[in-house]
Formats: sequence, C-alpha cells, structure tokens
Amino acid sequence: MINQRVPACVHQPSCPSSEDHDREAARTVASHPEQGWSLLCNGIVVFDDTGELLPDGRAVAPHRPTTV
Repeated sequence: MINQRVPACVHQPSCPSSEDHDREAARTVASHPEQGWSLLCNGIVVFDDTGELLPDGRAVAPHRPTTV
C-alpha cells in the first residue's frame, strides 16, 4: 500500500492541494535537477518532461505545450 500521508503545507497562503487544478504552483521542497525531478509541498513529484506522480500513485503524462 502506498503511504498517502503528505505533511500539511505551512506556507502562507497555503499551496494548492494535489487535487487542485493549479497543483503545480505548490512550492518546491526538494529539487534533484541532476535526476530530472522535484518534490512539491503538496506531495507531487514533477519531472523535467512535465510528467507528474501524484501522492496516491497516479501518473500524469507529460503535457508540454505544443507550438505550431
């Protein structure tokens, strides 16, 4: 079972939750650019390719903007 416990945000104003539409706006609490990922305050792991791993284990496919 995945541990879904995420510490409460102590920032003011609070960071968006992992379920909010603007969830990527949460503050970075750990950054590992050499490995291509960062951990946000709301428990989301964001990857350099814009993919995400949510605290409940769901993956979000990369969603880079496309130019025409």
